[in-house]
Amino acid sequence: MKWEGQEQSSNVEDRRGSGMGGVPRLGGRRGIGLGSIVIALVVGWIFGINPLTVLGLLGGGGGPAEVTQQTPAQAPPADDRAAAFVSTVLRDTEQVWGAQFQAQRQAYQEPRLVLFRGAIPSACGMGQSAMGPFYCPGDRKVYLDLGFFDTLQRQLGAPGEFAQAYVIAHEVGHHVQNLLGITDKVDGMRGRVSEAQMNALSVRVELQADCLAGVWAHDSQAGKGWLERGDLESALNAASRIGDDTLQREAGAAVRPERFTHGSSAQRVRWFQRGFEQGRVASCNTFDARDL
Repeated sequence: MKWEGQEQSSNVEDRRGSGMGGVPRLGGRRGIGLGSIVIALVVGWIFGINPLTVLGLLGGGGGPAEVTQQTPAQAPPADDRAAAFVSTVLRDTEQVWGAQFQAQRQAYQEPRLVLFRGAIPSACGMGQSAMGPFYCPGDRKVYLDLGFFDTLQRQLGAPGEFAQAYVIAHEVGHHVQNLLGITDKVDGMRGRVSEAQMNALSVRVELQADCLAGVWAHDSQAGKGWLERGDLESALNAASRIGDDTLQREAGAAVRPERFTHGSSAQRVRWFQRGFEQGRVASCNTFDARDL
């Protein structure tokens, strides 16, 4: 992936050296994560607890959590290659979605991306590295511990820079859903439908974010041509490696589709490919799709 030398985003907050910085009060909105690899995998699928409950980032519903004052955010160091990569990918998502929204005569509100280590307070509650990257609708920020990229490569078998770019684009896809009002509509169903129905809605939310990541990849490649041989395959492999069925099997548990919250490996690959091949937000309507 030929990303070096490209424009970087100014919307990256480096909180890796600030500790937790503050303690959130309960009642925040639910964060939306990519894979939530460790906690949901072990606690949820092995012990039969709904991963949405485990990963709820202190629960859903209500307004944003109040967070005590944090130390001021800093920009990442200029010589931090990993942070430069993240900043470059984020900037490209800003350009792609800015153009997409402008075409619909809407203004795109750029999210901020927070780099952290260990744990971080957010408007959705306390985020932890073990949860994987997540997007918080309450403060419109993407939270990322760069150590997740090592997990992606070494533990999940999904190496490659474009696999990492897919992770970022997926979380930004959740931001797009938030701006379009999709997040609020789905969250409004919480408590009104059964757990199984809520899980099914969660799958459609996550697959749509995968598709939106594909739309970004389509437009990004059309504009920059920065993908190299094997890059697309690395993103598709990442989507496959974090499918619910694959993670359940690797946890030593039986595959239980009724507990899926992100979609099967085949579904995640299919919807990312759909977005990439068609390049249209309208092609990402997972909620009306009969066959996911």
